[in-house]
Amino acid sequence: MGSLGWAVLLSLFSAAAYAGAAVAQERLAGRGLRGWSRWTTALLLTGTGAGLHVVALNFGTVAVVQALGTLTLLFALPIEVMRYRTPISRASWRDAAMTVAGLALILSLSVKPDTPALLTDSAVRGLGLVTAGAVFACAATGWRASPRRRAVLLAAASGTVFGIASVLSKAVLAAFTVGGPGAVPVTAATLVVAFAVSGYLLGQLSYRGAGLAAPLATVSVTNPLVAGVAGMVLFGEGIRFGTVGAVLAAGAALVMGWGVVGLARRSAESSTGVPAGSNR
Repeated sequence: MGSLGWAVLLSLFSAAAYAGAAVAQERLAGRGLRGWSRWTTALLLTGTGAGLHVVALNFGTVAVVQALGTLTLLFALPIEVMRYRTPISRASWRDAAMTVAGLALILSLSVKPDTPALLTDSAVRGLGLVTAGAVFACAATGWRASPRRRAVLLAAASGTVFGIASVLSKAVLAAFTVGGPGAVPVTAATLVVAFAVSGYLLGQLSYRGAGLAAPLATVSVTNPLVAGVAGMVLFGEGIRFGTVGAVLAAGAALVMGWGVVGLARRSAESSTGVPAGSNR
């Protein structure tokens, strides 16, 4: 099996683990956050998903692995059927097909560079400052905004830091592979942890007062988009067929994004029992 095959396989298992963790967290919340076994299950599944995701980054491009991460929403469809005994709607099938079709085209066009995905300390610090500035701008703008706009801005900030955390994780893993533990950049490793925690907190804040649909869709689209662009700029990850390939990849990203937004909306509706567009 080639590198791309391993990246896809590990990312699929990661997405499945994250979907299982979401179910465990929903059950935990429904029981007042009580029960050690439920806490353990949720944490183990989340940790497994994160570990598989990081390893997958060593085999595939950031754009591919992050895009495959959106399949967590796809795995939610059979879980919804089993848990709520509801059939999968035509709209959900359509969104799933659009997500898979766009993702398949992105996979076929992605090119992994021959050089290791290493970053200098100055590049890491610069990336950290730019990311922190973007997050601060989103938070400051959302501070006085309406609840819905604030939720979208905070979710965009969450997706941004999660995407950059994956980029830095790939750099840390590449440094470890090339030079061993001593070659791991401390600044990058520290930022990975800081951004992962910040992304989680921002994501939680984005759900306050505006429902689940808009923040979930925003995070699901922003994360792979930011990571994909950063991977191209910092690691030289490319696209086949030049300009034509770039146009096709952009079209595939739009198709996949449309499907992901639809899946996120329906996932939010299933979790709350309230239509995504309603205000209550």
